[in-house]
Amino acid sequence: MFCYQCEQAAQGTGCTKIGVCGKQPDVAALQDLLIYSLKGVAFWADQARQQGKTDAEIDRFVIKGLFTTVTNVDFDAEDIARVVRESVKVRAKAEALAGSASGTVPAAASWQPASDTASLVRQGEEHGVKDDSVDPDVKSVIEMLIYGIKGYAAYAEHALTLGSESEEIYAFTHKALAATLDTAMDLNTAVGLAMECGRINLVTMELLNKAHVDAYGHPEPTPVQLGTKAGKAILVSGHDLRMLEELLKQTEGTGVNVYTHGEMLPAHGYPGLKKYEHLAGNFGGAWQDQAKELPDFPGAIIFNTNCIQRPADSYKDRLFTWGLTQWPDVKHIDGFDFSEVIEKAKQCEGFEENPGQEILTGFGHNAVLGVADKVIEAVKGGDIKHFFLVGGCDGAKSGRNYYTEFAEKAPKDTVILTLACGKYRFNKMDLGDIGGIPRLLDVGQCNDAYSAIQIALALADAFECGVNDLPLSMVLSWYEQKAVAILLTLLHLGIKDIKIGPSLPAFVTPNVLNYLVENFNIGPITTAEEDLKAILG
Repeated sequence: MFCYQCEQAAQGTGCTKIGVCGKQPDVAALQDLLIYSLKGVAFWADQARQQGKTDAEIDRFVIKGLFTTVTNVDFDAEDIARVVRESVKVRAKAEALAGSASGTVPAAASWQPASDTASLVRQGEEHGVKDDSVDPDVKSVIEMLIYGIKGYAAYAEHALTLGSESEEIYAFTHKALAATLDTAMDLNTAVGLAMECGRINLVTMELLNKAHVDAYGHPEPTPVQLGTKAGKAILVSGHDLRMLEELLKQTEGTGVNVYTHGEMLPAHGYPGLKKYEHLAGNFGGAWQDQAKELPDFPGAIIFNTNCIQRPADSYKDRLFTWGLTQWPDVKHIDGFDFSEVIEKAKQCEGFEENPGQEILTGFGHNAVLGVADKVIEAVKGGDIKHFFLVGGCDGAKSGRNYYTEFAEKAPKDTVILTLACGKYRFNKMDLGDIGGIPRLLDVGQCNDAYSAIQIALALADAFECGVNDLPLSMVLSWYEQKAVAILLTLLHLGIKDIKIGPSLPAFVTPNVLNYLVENFNIGPITTAEEDLKAILG
């Protein structure tokens, strides 16, 4: 086993015995085999596309397969083995569609799976990420590319559940995955593909943003209750808004309240979701705290995407997974029939009435740009001196209290935009406002980096300057592959001076890091006090 795709990579180099995420060696090997097999599918799909031939089943399968391998999604070896076997059938369909290939057919496009899971695991061990035949710097960028593709595949899958998809996304995915099979790829080609991946992630985030807005309306500033309502309860964790909507429909009038967890918090800002009065509030914090928080939730719990962790016995019998998320011996829900989840909630104790603190969410680009004149006036008048984008993934590693301290110590004439689950480090703080503009603006989920980018571009346009010339600094936290995709998007846009923490990716070699420093002035976080001083002078 060797895995270094997430921020938790053991010893800062990679997990070799068991994943810090909880991934077992057999799951790691099967994920590696699935990626290898998907490259083969992509090879034939790309060959077919060059002839003007496409197939929706192939396109969608590759996206789903990629998302399956994202950190904290699927821990079920038998399920991943099933997807591997299915990938070979889909590959045959892609090969038949292409008819023939120009050039040499790579081994990934013709391999055959073993008949049993244990043998598939051994095959996977032969196709891990370590490859001494490729230049280490090229390999570093290729892995960054693959992780970026995995990241936007998650967003593409969420858009797909709402009926939105894009030929442009599918075409690049197949082209790029097929390109990674070229062991002679040079560094410039790899970097070019990585930058293009950043552009495609922007396209994907825009697609998902439109799908969300078309379905539920533009997010609007909304108070979210952190206390509890009396009654039975279901907790929804993950990112998928369509799944939440269907659950809200089915629980309406049943006396069962629905609570969000983790990255589902921004759902409260959408008019089409917050109209349900039994969307009662948000329970708990970021994903890494679930083991200590979920035992205290007196109802049914469902994960619709990452990040799921090993469940404790105290709540395992109340836990469900949905979509691509799986955990061995945890009940999985296929489709949108949540009757079993609702019935389980009715059997549980439920909450007593206990009102708590309220926090705000819903500051998407439409809401913020709706008061752009006030923001611009505050900047020109000197009331707002600087903007910070402080957000990204949260995690368990020590050092993430940096982001709490950063928010605490940021001067009172600054505004903090935040997104993703990193917000839980400081989203309960009362940072006040500047002329009626809250100093802390929750832009949304990680995919709502699209909104943050639109806000930055609009401000740059208003002040007739580039984004890098704005009084705006990005201080990001990362954990998994969606963060890699977003970073590549920022680099594609030419945004510089980004600070990243709590540690730098293990898959980035010193030479690649030097390239990023020289071209984009990327740097690691230090201390909140030192970084604020360096930024503000």
